Amino acid sequence: MNASVRISVSSLRAHRRRFAGTFLAVLLGVAFLAGTLVMGDTLRAGFDTMFGNATSGTDAVVRSAGTITTPGESQGVRQPVDTDLVAAVEKAAGVAAAEPDIQGAGQLVGANGKPIGGQGPPTLAGNWIDDPKLNSYQLAEGRAPSKSGEVVVNRGAAEKGDLKIGDTTTLRTPDPVEVTVVGLATFGGEDGMAQVTYTGMTRSDAEKYLTAKPGEAASILVRAGPGTGQRELVDALTPVLPKGVEAITGQELAEENTDMISGQFLSLFTTFLLVFSGVALLVATFSIHNTFAIVVAQRTRENALLRALGASRRQVTASTLVEASVVAVVASAAGLAGGIGIAAGLQALFPAIGFPFPEGDLVISGLSMILPLAVGIVVCLGSALLPAVRAGRTAPLAALRETAVDQSGASRTRAVVGSALAALAVAVTLTGVIVSPSLWLAGSGAILAIAAFVVLGPVASTTAVRALGSPLDKLRGVTGGLARRNALRSPKRTAATAGALMIGVAVVSLFTVFGASLKATMDQTVSRSFAGDVAVSTPSFGAGGSGLSPRLAPAIADRPEVDTAVGIGRGVAEVDGKGRALTVTDPVALERTFDLGDVQGTMRDLGDDGIAITENEADKQGLKTGDTAQLAFTDGKKQTFTVRAVYGRSELAGDYVITRDAWAPHRTQDSDTLVAVTFKDGVSAADGKAAVEKVATAYGNPEVQTRDEYAQSSAGGIDMMLTLVYALLALAVLIALLGIANTLTLAVHERTRELGLLRAVGQTRAQLRAMVRWESVLVAAFGTVGGLALGGFLGWVLVKASDGASDSAFAFAMPPFQLTVVALVGVSAGALAGLRPARRAARLDVLRAIATE
Repeated sequence: MNASVRISVSSLRAHRRRFAGTFLAVLLGVAFLAGTLVMGDTLRAGFDTMFGNATSGTDAVVRSAGTITTPGESQGVRQPVDTDLVAAVEKAAGVAAAEPDIQGAGQLVGANGKPIGGQGPPTLAGNWIDDPKLNSYQLAEGRAPSKSGEVVVNRGAAEKGDLKIGDTTTLRTPDPVEVTVVGLATFGGEDGMAQVTYTGMTRSDAEKYLTAKPGEAASILVRAGPGTGQRELVDALTPVLPKGVEAITGQELAEENTDMISGQFLSLFTTFLLVFSGVALLVATFSIHNTFAIVVAQRTRENALLRALGASRRQVTASTLVEASVVAVVASAAGLAGGIGIAAGLQALFPAIGFPFPEGDLVISGLSMILPLAVGIVVCLGSALLPAVRAGRTAPLAALRETAVDQSGASRTRAVVGSALAALAVAVTLTGVIVSPSLWLAGSGAILAIAAFVVLGPVASTTAVRALGSPLDKLRGVTGGLARRNALRSPKRTAATAGALMIGVAVVSLFTVFGASLKATMDQTVSRSFAGDVAVSTPSFGAGGSGLSPRLAPAIADRPEVDTAVGIGRGVAEVDGKGRALTVTDPVALERTFDLGDVQGTMRDLGDDGIAITENEADKQGLKTGDTAQLAFTDGKKQTFTVRAVYGRSELAGDYVITRDAWAPHRTQDSDTLVAVTFKDGVSAADGKAAVEKVATAYGNPEVQTRDEYAQSSAGGIDMMLTLVYALLALAVLIALLGIANTLTLAVHERTRELGLLRAVGQTRAQLRAMVRWESVLVAAFGTVGGLALGGFLGWVLVKASDGASDSAFAFAMPPFQLTVVALVGVSAGALAGLRPARRAARLDVLRAIATE
């Protein structure tokens, strides 16, 4: 074994350039993985500290015990508590102070007239709590609000909106309220909690604008007196609380807040990055395997001589694995350092793009170091295992003959196995997306399809390279013909080299197709369901924004140009014990403005005890027109509703519709998410839109859009997602290009004598460079075409599987322009990868090259 190690170390020293591409591939993959884990640990620790600091003075929280959680949401809606309960809480043993905490949605408008935040994170408003220990926000500048219209805002929101103390602006609650900034606050020592914005008002203003009626609060914050612990305080409070109200410790509140951030945002964010780390490492696997396979093939005579001199198969195999181990350990260790650098860079970069890291040092846990190191080593050794075994099987007699061109890629066994895998993949996929819709079956079929592509790659490479390279004979003459023949020499090597790029392009194509399909679905939904002329909405998604004033729709309807204006509000309730989202609206106007499909019964007489539901929900609940269903609201009240209409389509209208009169007794902060407007006959689109915009200006200036504009803006988040995906996948493509460049470099070394002979018989340096570059382009073109085909298929599978698993109808779309750009980038990247090997080939000394064995 010692002899194997010495041979391996000597070989690495002599041929270290051969492993440069492998080293970089492992380094980049490990660095991305380590950076993601370190960043996640740092964010979690930062939020732990921030929430701990923010709630350090709150020893107990009194709140409603129950929540109603609707499908697709992890955070439920709680019933408010009565502020009269503060008096009873203050009398409990161990209580030093108690304050009501009123919370709601409130979006500030910046100095430029545009809303601040709202693109995902919440935009909060509430009463400013005078007790500094109970208030999560600490006054940093200015003073607390003392009269109506005065507010304190978090310093991060003020900076983003270019607001200063003394400035007057608008706060959407959602009714526009004119406010004056009198103070700036921090949260747990930070300028804000990530992108969340906060506005603190007087208690009377908070009750007026954020609650359905005075005397309600989200919770009551309690501070203990000296010598009273948090658990002791909760035990003292519990007996004085009415049924349905609970007390939890301040520590439990901080943990809930941290879990909410970790469970929703951080887990999703880090999982998203880990997926791309996996893609990068998968691409690296192809490059690493190909490098070792070529190195082993080039050292056939050397390994055969070792075998002839008495080395065992195990020793030759071990020698190759030792080389892989050295590369794996050194590259993975360098990757760990690179990962720490990536996390530090992101910690500095994120504040510049509007997402501040909580202040603090990087948190580097043992798992964040050990896991990427282990993954890097396993990936490298796993990729080198088959070439190492092949090296050990080298016969001693191979030292007496030249190495034959690899023909294993075109074997009949490979073709049969690959075809069987492809047939099985198609069968499983079609079953999962058409026969019996199942995400698990569709996913299994997709994995089998990837395996089939990998197995069939060497078989397909011969035909594909011939087809793709046929124009080169005419366009580039002998140079093009030689490039094509070089790419055809080893089908297995060509397929393995192109495989890395194929995976990268496939993932890019998958997300491109899925993103285009989501846009097409949104456009289809709006075109099919929305019969209005314009839509009024707030530019926000997620929990952000404050919605639209419920008074906006009636004000627009009063305009002479407008035929119908209907506001779409949102409520929640439990329907027969299950949380469901309710659409709160005028059902008659809704039916005139939206296409609801076939309607059984009537939408005209829902009143305050009637409900309309979709056919799908009616089937699930076993309901039909005339039946009754019990709804339980967040205020704890239950009411029996009669099903007076069953309609065909939900989409924009939702699954459950009730009137505003039915919702009014149970509502909290009232708002609409959308106002749909239709014009009277003869009113032009420009005149109608101008009339609506004039009314909307007085209600916080929400966006007024045509149907097409509304469909495009609704899908705006998809473009943001795709931009992030492309940026992350650039790493995988970079690793694939390193693999192509490394393979060509090794191929140039392998063909040194041949290249020397070509130069000797008259081939110029320019022709030699062109030959190597075109070989690189052919390999990249093969990988790109295969990636486009695989990505398009996987995109179709994902869309159809989503369609089968969802109540909404998904539209499949193949965007020709974007996929053409992906193809051009893939082929251009191949040309780029061939530049350095081509330049090295052209610099070969002719006489030395001919003399090379």
